[in-house]
Amino acid sequence: MYAIIKTGGKQYRVSEGDIIYVEKLADELPETYTFTEILAVSKGDELVVGAPVVEGASVEASVVKNGKGKKIMVFKYKPKKNERRRKGHRQPYTKLQVTKINF
Repeated sequence: MYAIIKTGGKQYRVSEGDIIYVEKLADELPETYTFTEILAVSKGDELVVGAPVVEGASVEASVVKNGKGKKIMVFKYKPKKNERRRKGHRQPYTKLQVTKINF
């Protein structure tokens, strides 16, 4: 059984027990988080696709931690103008473990 959820402008295919990294949800989260925007649910050979979402379906996940990703370096320059700019960025994320798919 799997579901396709939408959060943070991205879509994720999840099953029970999966660990996923999503865009940071909030500063102080409860221990569990429920996704209600389910785009599709598969159970065995049956696939239910929503238009745009599946009514009555939800995915429950427990919050493992909030954190920051690896640092990436952004370097901009303009040739022959002696103009350079270097900047680092760390994207915040929330680590979740999917506990239950309700359908």
